[in-house]
Amino acid sequence: MNVTENDRYILARTLWGEARGEGLSGMIAVAWSIRNRVEDGKEKSWWGEGYAGVCQKPYQFSCWNKNDPNYPMLSGAKPIPFRELAQCRIAADQVIDGKVEDPTNGATHYYAASMPSAPKWANGAKKTLTLGNHIFFRDVP
Repeated sequence: MNVTENDRYILARTLWGEARGEGLSGMIAVAWSIRNRVEDGKEKSWWGEGYAGVCQKPYQFSCWNKNDPNYPMLSGAKPIPFRELAQCRIAADQVIDGKVEDPTNGATHYYAASMPSAPKWANGAKKTLTLGNHIFFRDVP
């Protein structure tokens, strides 16, 4: 797959919106859940095409929802602090370039452990990892 500069840019911004407080290992895990969607093996994927398409698929990553408080920074209307975005870019590049293994064991989904209850999609899914404030799953029905 041909990965564009825009794919890297959007993945880094998504990591900032979804996992900036999780450290490098947490950002890498979230990036791998996105990569696992990108590489689902389907010619025309439901998830979207490429990293940008998967990240910006409506209602998949809440940070891209227009009513999310992170959206003004992700959209570029407000700046993201340079150092924070630089760390997200490092995580994005490491995952895209295959420099780090998948710590999620194939997860395509996660949710924040701080949620009051598990989302419905987690019923019947295989939990693969708990890391920081995120719980990761694969084989989501």
